[in-house]
Amino acid sequence: MPHKIGFVVVSSSGHEDGFSARELMIHAPTVSGWRSPRFCQFPQEIVLQMVERCRIRKLQLLAHQYMIPSKVEFYISESLPEYFTPYQAERFRRLGYVSLCDNEKTGCKARELKSVYVDAVGQFLKLIFHQNHVNKYNVYNQVALVAVNIIGDPADFGDETNITSREKLIDHYLGHNTEDPALEGTCSGKSDYISPLDDLAFDMYQDPEVAQIIRRLDERKREAVQKERYDCAKKLKQAIADLQKVGERLGRYEVEKRCAVEKEDYDLAKEKKQQMERFRSRVYEQLQLHELVDAELMRRPLDLPLQPLACPSSPHHQPPMHSLPQPEERVTENRLADPFLQEKPSSHCLDVSSQRPTVDRPPPATDPPPRTHPESLPYDERPLPVTRKQLGAAVSEAERRDMLGDEARRADAAGEPEPLTEKALREASSAVDVLGEALVAGAYSKTWSHREDALLTLHKQLADTPVGTPKEDLKSMLRAAVFLVRRAIRDIVTPVFQASLKLLKMIITQYIPKHKLGRLETAHCVERTIPVLLTRTGDSSARLRVMASNFIQEIALFKEVKSLQVIPSYLVQPLKANSSTHLAMSQMALLARLLRDLGTEGAGFTVDSVMRFSVQALEHRVREVREAAVGMILDLYAQHRALVLEYLPPDDSATRRNVLYKTIFEGFAKIDGRPTDAEMRAQKRAAAEEAEKRKKEEIKALQGQLAALKEMQAGVQEKESEATKAKNQDTQERKVARPNAPEIPDNHYLDNLCIFCGERSESFTEEGLDLHYWKHCLMLTRCEHCRQVVEISSLTEHLLTECDRKDGFGRCYRCSEAVSKEELPRHVKTRDCNPAKSEKLANRCPLCHENFSPGEEVRGMGRRDWCWG
Repeated sequence: MPHKIGFVVVSSSGHEDGFSARELMIHAPTVSGWRSPRFCQFPQEIVLQMVERCRIRKLQLLAHQYMIPSKVEFYISESLPEYFTPYQAERFRRLGYVSLCDNEKTGCKARELKSVYVDAVGQFLKLIFHQNHVNKYNVYNQVALVAVNIIGDPADFGDETNITSREKLIDHYLGHNTEDPALEGTCSGKSDYISPLDDLAFDMYQDPEVAQIIRRLDERKREAVQKERYDCAKKLKQAIADLQKVGERLGRYEVEKRCAVEKEDYDLAKEKKQQMERFRSRVYEQLQLHELVDAELMRRPLDLPLQPLACPSSPHHQPPMHSLPQPEERVTENRLADPFLQEKPSSHCLDVSSQRPTVDRPPPATDPPPRTHPESLPYDERPLPVTRKQLGAAVSEAERRDMLGDEARRADAAGEPEPLTEKALREASSAVDVLGEALVAGAYSKTWSHREDALLTLHKQLADTPVGTPKEDLKSMLRAAVFLVRRAIRDIVTPVFQASLKLLKMIITQYIPKHKLGRLETAHCVERTIPVLLTRTGDSSARLRVMASNFIQEIALFKEVKSLQVIPSYLVQPLKANSSTHLAMSQMALLARLLRDLGTEGAGFTVDSVMRFSVQALEHRVREVREAAVGMILDLYAQHRALVLEYLPPDDSATRRNVLYKTIFEGFAKIDGRPTDAEMRAQKRAAAEEAEKRKKEEIKALQGQLAALKEMQAGVQEKESEATKAKNQDTQERKVARPNAPEIPDNHYLDNLCIFCGERSESFTEEGLDLHYWKHCLMLTRCEHCRQVVEISSLTEHLLTECDRKDGFGRCYRCSEAVSKEELPRHVKTRDCNPAKSEKLANRCPLCHENFSPGEEVRGMGRRDWCWG
């Protein structure tokens, strides 16, 4: 009967940090899966090795909700091709491909579960991922795969065909029909029947612990059917149905708890954890009450290592592992759905619980795959599902560990750490001499709870050390403790890492000052631990990165450490080209925070060291690091302007072609209160637009004034023409009286003549006169307040009666000119103006404020009589 086939990831073309292809070996509600590198080249490929040569019957892919490949191809091989193994030249054989939808209908909120039925024999499976579907969420053009499931049979059973034929022959003589609908969906109905418990949807929505119990109950149900104990089989069937609802709800709680942890809402996370424990305990109590599970299967997780279940029908059944699906997932045909779970179980359902007992699991099958499953480790050593992106690193770390020996398992079952190996004894010999082998063995244990207990015990031991202890003993204990702390800082388990930070803080802030050990011992502690802590700031887990960064900042501000100036020297070391993005960003952020706290005066930081570091960081490959370097330079410029400029190129057009330097120099301008280039361009553009607007308004106003002047000119010309006619009549009369006098031609003397100043010019056409009136006429001027063109002689009357600002002027009774009302009292009081004469006696110029002889002839004499200022 086909069953789930275990596999390991042999190779992949690449992955994003924290999303290794090894994540695909884990099936559980909180798995994150594999992601390709950002902006990768296509196609991407992953090669899987199955635990043995088998006949694949069904392949299942769970796609990401928005990092979706357009097509996935499948290839199979009996062995690795030549580019993996030089002496094997066999190539992969193509099985076909499947296309994945772009997920636009669901708004990229659901994950597609694709099931492919095949019939192929081999041990190596290659998946090739083609170009991604484009959507607004996939900004880096990545493809991803949340989970992959392989279902098949071992291919090494030579008599498989004979067995099948014999069974069919027996059924024929007994009158059994294998196609009977009554048997459909049962193990006896079809030889190629696939259990729903092997389906990928089962593991992706079930709590792993409950899933193991369901599989054990399903095995017992099949045994009961074979023995014709149908009442027991019915009872087990109902229990399995109820447990599936329980597992789905626990899986949902686990996802909600994970989301709360990522949001740092620890109150909600604690509430979800307690809710899960209560729920689980009630279920397990009901299972024991109805005698559905043996008592020895319900022991606490700390009492027994959690091993994978293996059913008789599934000898190579792989353990479920951890994963993180989206809560919006749904299934219609090939699409997963988050099933609705009733909060109150029905009357025939089991009451539900939360003690975290484990199921007694048989040892793994012989000839296991060449890797260590997380579930094959002790329960408390499996990668913790606290930080999603850390799972890949945890699995890799687990693969590098050796399998626990029988002696270690017996010691763990007894609650004691396993003895130190010879290598560990040589490495920690000095610490063993001072602290004892038992404590050091706990610190070296493969069980994280023993490592944590060892650090907490050492913390209490150092805190309780009496003051009168000899200095040499105190120093020996300190150095041994620092040795264990340095090792624990590298631990991947969060509680152990936290315990190491707690112990180190106590040593620096309490132990050394209490016993007055001096600066030398403080420097030893800092120099031995800070470099390791700095590497943890680049951890794939955001929670561990924040913890390490905050601890370094806190330690750096302690009086005992601040005087050493050690931490700043580590932070200003140039970034390595191959350093991870998390490490570079954490170092930049930590440096910026400490620079604000400590400054550059006598605290270890200098303008020279910080600027050299920042200028070098401007060339880093990661954009976020470059932006952080720009911010650091701007912060430093606000305090040391001249010194900062010495480390930067000159501010010219060539330098500003670099976007970073352009941003830096514009930031300098803002700090200095100067307008930036963009602001200056905007100001010039606004000024030009305003000038153009004023010019248009002025032209419009002048055009109106010119129209009025033309009307005035037309009136004058009409009067002149009447005078000309009268003169012509007089001339005709004289001609009659003197017939022999020569005839004088009638000249149109008003043509090409300015009627205001009397100037005549050939250029005085209609347009030429307009220009003359506007700019050159000596008898006209422009009002400074309304920009209207008026005669100089009528400027005073214009300001008092016609101007837009006429309300702001008044007439001086002495000089008769228009004066601003604000200045009028002072003007009258000082009596400095030239008194005006009567209009019969003199005319007055409003520009030069002088009196001159009256008369029309004088008015037409231009500059000789008028002042033009």
